[in-house]
Amino acid sequence: MGETLSKLLSTVITVLVAVGASAGIWIGANLVFNQVKQNWRTFTALVFGLSGFFVGILISGNRVTRYSSDPDAEGIVKFGYWVWLPLLIGVCAAVVGLLLGAVEDPPRRFAIGVGGLGALGALVGSFVRAEYRPELDAAALIGWTAGVAVVGAGVSVLRKRPPHGGALIGGTIGWVLGAWGAPELGDGNAAWTVVAMIVPAALVGLRIAMGATPDASGRAAIDQKSRAVIFVGPALLFIFAMLVVPALRTLLLSIKDRDSSDYVWFDNYRAIFQDPKSWDTSLWTDMFTSRLFYTGLVLLGLALFLGLRSRRRTGRMVELGSPSMGPLLFGGLLLSFAVFTTVRGTIVNNLWWVVVVTLFSTSIGLAIAVLADGAKFEKIAKSLVFMPMAISLVGASVIWRFMYVARDSSKEQTGVMNALWVGLGKLSTGSGVANIVFGVVLTAAFVGVMALLANALAKREYPRAVIPGLIAVLLGWFLLRYWQIYGGGVGGQRTNAGGRTVGDPINFIQDGPFNNMWLMVVLIWIQTGFAMVILSAAIKAVPTEYIEAAKVDGATDGQVFWRITLPSISTTIGVVVTTLIVLVMKVYDIVQVLTNGNFGTEVLANNMYREAFLNQDFGLGAALAILIFVSVLPVMVMNIRRMQQEEA
Repeated sequence: MGETLSKLLSTVITVLVAVGASAGIWIGANLVFNQVKQNWRTFTALVFGLSGFFVGILISGNRVTRYSSDPDAEGIVKFGYWVWLPLLIGVCAAVVGLLLGAVEDPPRRFAIGVGGLGALGALVGSFVRAEYRPELDAAALIGWTAGVAVVGAGVSVLRKRPPHGGALIGGTIGWVLGAWGAPELGDGNAAWTVVAMIVPAALVGLRIAMGATPDASGRAAIDQKSRAVIFVGPALLFIFAMLVVPALRTLLLSIKDRDSSDYVWFDNYRAIFQDPKSWDTSLWTDMFTSRLFYTGLVLLGLALFLGLRSRRRTGRMVELGSPSMGPLLFGGLLLSFAVFTTVRGTIVNNLWWVVVVTLFSTSIGLAIAVLADGAKFEKIAKSLVFMPMAISLVGASVIWRFMYVARDSSKEQTGVMNALWVGLGKLSTGSGVANIVFGVVLTAAFVGVMALLANALAKREYPRAVIPGLIAVLLGWFLLRYWQIYGGGVGGQRTNAGGRTVGDPINFIQDGPFNNMWLMVVLIWIQTGFAMVILSAAIKAVPTEYIEAAKVDGATDGQVFWRITLPSISTTIGVVVTTLIVLVMKVYDIVQVLTNGNFGTEVLANNMYREAFLNQDFGLGAALAILIFVSVLPVMVMNIRRMQQEEA
C-alpha cells in the first residue's frame, strides 16, 4: 500500500512539474519578447542568456563535462554539481548579448560576437571529460563542413537571400558533425577538443554579428512574428525531439552493423530483400495453377464483356454503379489473392494486409453507413458496430484467439468457429428432422434469391443483379454439398481409420497461407466501426437538394447512391483509406498475440521487434523501421496534399 501511494505521489508531482514548467516557459517567453520594442538590449541579453543556459543543461545534464556529477552527492549538492555550468554559460552569453544589443558598429560587433562566443566555446571545451574528447579526422571534418556549407548556401539562394549567411550556418552544422559526430570519442586530446568547441561558437557569433540592430519597424515585426513562434514553437519542438530526431537516428542506425559500431551502408536493406523470409518468389509459378487465378480471370472476362456492352450505351466501359464494376473489383481481388498466396514473405504479408483490411473495412463500413442511414434503430445499430473500437488490439486478439481455437477431433470444440464448423458437418452428414428442416430452409432461401436475380435480369437492372448473383452461386454450391449431390457433405467432418465419422476442426491460425486472412478479420472487425462513423457523418452532410433533385428526375435509390452520394463523399473515403493504410502498415499487436509471426504470418513491425530486441541486430531492425516509414510516407503526403487542395 505504501509503495502504491509513493508511486501515485511521484506521478502527481511529475505531472504538476511538467504542467508548471510548460506554463512557465510559455509565460516567460511572452515576457522576454515584450522587451523587443521597449528595451532591445535587455531582450538580447535575455535571449542569449537563456539560450546559453539551455545549451549548458544539454551538455552538463548528459555528463559531458568534468565536475558535472558526483556519485556520492545527494539532494541540493547533487543538483549543484550539474547546474553550475549552465548558469555560468548563461551569464557569459547574456553579457555577450547585452554588448551586441548596445553596439551598432560592425567591426566592434564582429569582435564581440566572434571573440565573446569563441571564448565561451573555449571555456566549455576545457571542461569536456576525457572520454568525450573527439579524435581529429581531417577528411571527415573538411568534407562535412564544406558539404553542409554548400547546402546551406543553396538553401539561402532558393529563399532569395545572400548565400553567405546560409553558408555560415551550414558550415557550423557541418563542423559539429565532422568534429564531434564522425570521429571516435575518447581518443582525442584536450587542445583539439578546445579548438573543436571554439570554431562553431565563433561561427555562430560571426553570423549573429553580421545582422544589424533593427530599427523600430524591424522590432515591431519581430514582436509580431514572435507570438506565432511562442504558440507554435513548443509543439514544433516536441515534434522535432520526439519524431524527427528519433527518425534521423534510426536512419543512421540502419546503415550501421548490428552493434552500431561500423558503417555497412545499404547492406541491411539488401539483406531484407534477399532474405526468403521477407521476399520469396520461388513458387510464383504456382499462381497459374491456382483456382483463385482462373476464377479471377473469368470475372475479369465477364467485366470486359459487360464493359463493352455498357460502352455502347454510355460511352464508358467502367463507371460507378455500372454492371462491369463488381466483376472487375472481385476479379482483381481474387488475382491479388493468387499472387499473395504464391509469392510469400514478410513484405508480401504487409501488402496483403493493406489490400484486404483497407478494402473490406471501408466497404463494410460504407455499406452499414448507407443501410443504417435514417433507419429506425440507426443509433443502436451503429453503437454495436462501433463497440469493438473500444477494445484494444491486444484484447481483441485474445478474444479472437479463443474463437479460433481448435481441439482434438475426439473432444468437444470450445472455439466458436470450430464449434459451428464441426456442428455443420455433423448436421449435413447426419439424418433426421433437423437435417431436413435446415436443408429445406436453405433451399427456400436459394429459390428466393434466384427469383430476385431473375427479376433484376428481366428488368435489365444489372447492378441489382450482382449481389443476388453472388449469393446464388455460393448458396447453390453449399446446397449441392449439403444434399450430397456433389461431394460428401459440407462442414468439419471426416471418417477415421475405424470407419467412424468424427469432427474435423480447422486450424485457423496455424494452416497457411490463408491463416493471414483470419488474422486480418480481427482488424477488420475493429476498424469497420471507425470507417462507418466517419462515412456516416459524410453521408449526412451531403446536401439534400442534390438528392431531391435527382429523385425528381426519376433516379432510383441505387442511382442516387452511385451518382450523387458516393462522389460527394469521395474525399472522406480517401481520408479513411489513407488512415487505414497507415494503421495496417504498422500492424503488430494482432500478429504478436495470435501467432508471434509463426506459420508464415510475419509482418514488418513484428519482424523489426524480433531483429532489434530479441536478436540484438539494431542495424537490421532500424532498416525495417525505415522501410515501414518509407511505405507510409507517400500515403501521408498524398493525404496532406488533398487536404491542402480542399482548403485552397
